[in-house]
Formats: sequence, structure tokens, C-alpha cells
Amino acid sequence: MGVSESETDTGANGQPLAGCAALVTGASSGIGAATVLALARQGAAVAMVARRSERLEQLASTIDEFGGRSISITADLIDPGQARRAVGDAARRLGRLDALVNNAGYAALNTLEEGEPEDWERMVDLNLKAVLHISSAALPHLVRAAAGGPRGVADLVAVSSVAGRVARRGSSVYSATKHAVCAFAEALRQEVAGRGVRVGLVEPGVTATEMTADDARLAIAFDLPKTAWLRAEDIARAIVFMVTQPAHAAVNEIMVRPTAQER
Repeated sequence: MGVSESETDTGANGQPLAGCAALVTGASSGIGAATVLALARQGAAVAMVARRSERLEQLASTIDEFGGRSISITADLIDPGQARRAVGDAARRLGRLDALVNNAGYAALNTLEEGEPEDWERMVDLNLKAVLHISSAALPHLVRAAAGGPRGVADLVAVSSVAGRVARRGSSVYSATKHAVCAFAEALRQEVAGRGVRVGLVEPGVTATEMTADDARLAIAFDLPKTAWLRAEDIARAIVFMVTQPAHAAVNEIMVRPTAQER
């Protein structure tokens, strides 16, 4: 039996994602952790995937405190086998999968001449290849959820970067991976639009996370004091906005910059 648009918008107890299950990669800190908490507060049961199991346990305790539900999955998504198993484990333990947030990523900002091949490989493997493997493994679950789930729609979100639209000196490989994710998301959107799966792209500007906290070069490159940077919670709000739209509306792209960031 289908649900009405108003039921899809609000869900049980005013929670738009009540009865839904979401998977978030790179969940142990930063944007991933903020997104896990934001989705859980909207009623979703959340599968948290990251390498640092102790961080996931701490996050699970926080979710327990406000009555949410979560499961922790320790995996290194650079390994395609672990990436695909993480999706299968999440769907099996939660019973379904209504939303996927591809957030895990790595940045080593340097010119090509100054960069290390090991860093190039890690950026390509995590920023791009892991997104492909996770998305491919999750897609059948998302299609089923869209066809028979409480919302009548499912969501696949990729967290890219402003660097996926604006290439800058010192970020050649990182920008290349993020440009690729942008192209992948748009092509995939077209491939699955007719099956009720929305594909969204969120592109943060300079954001204060563990990955960027100690990189003084960013403040210099963008001429932006750290007090002006985005917070992880700013990006989490954009993701929640994207996945809580009514079934007939797809927000396919959101770019979020600090107010003072020029490009």
C-alpha cells in the first residue's frame, strides 16, 4: 500500500526518515559523523562505515542516548571486497537500505611535481573507486527500497567538493578525482531516475574537519581564516535537506561554500 505525500514528508513522530535505513561511509569523524547524527535524529537507522572502530563505538553511544538506532561496520573501503561486504552487511543487519551517503575521502594537496604516487593512488582508490564499488553494491537495495519502501523513493548521495568544479593549483589529482565523481553522479542519475532512486551531489567548500585541521596551506590558498570555514554540521544539513524531499522532488546538486570564499 502506498503512502501519501504528507506521510512521506513527515514520517512517524514527525521524523521524515522513520522506518528507513541509511549507510554512511567515512563515518568516524567530520562530515561523516555529523551526517550520521543528523540522519539518526530524522529517524533513520544508520549503518556507520569507517576504519576506526573505537570512533564508531563512541558515535553509537551518542545515538543511543537520544533513542536512535545504529550499527557499526569496520572496513577499509580502498579494498573493493571490504567495500562491497560492508554494503551487504548493512542491508542484512538493517533489513533494507533506503539511502547511501558516499562520504569517505582523502586529500593530499600538492602540485604534481611535489606529490607522491602513493598519495595519488590513495585519492583515486578512495575518492573514486570506492564510490563506484559502494554505489554498485548498494544500487539493487536502493531500487527495492524505492519500489516498496515507506517513502516511495531512495537516495544515493556523493560528497564531492568545490574542487570537483573549480580546479586549483596544488590540487591536480584531488580535483581530478572529484571532477570524476561529479560526472559519475550525473550519469548515474540519468540511469536510475526512472526507478525512483535520486542521485545527489553535495560539494563543500573549505570545511573544518580532521582532514583539513592541520593544513595551514588551505587558509593561505583561500585567504580565509579558519574561523570563516564551514563546519561539518553545515554539510550534514545539506545532505538531510536533499534526502528528505518529497518523493516527486529531486535536489540533484548542492554547493556549499563559506560566505567569504570567493571560488
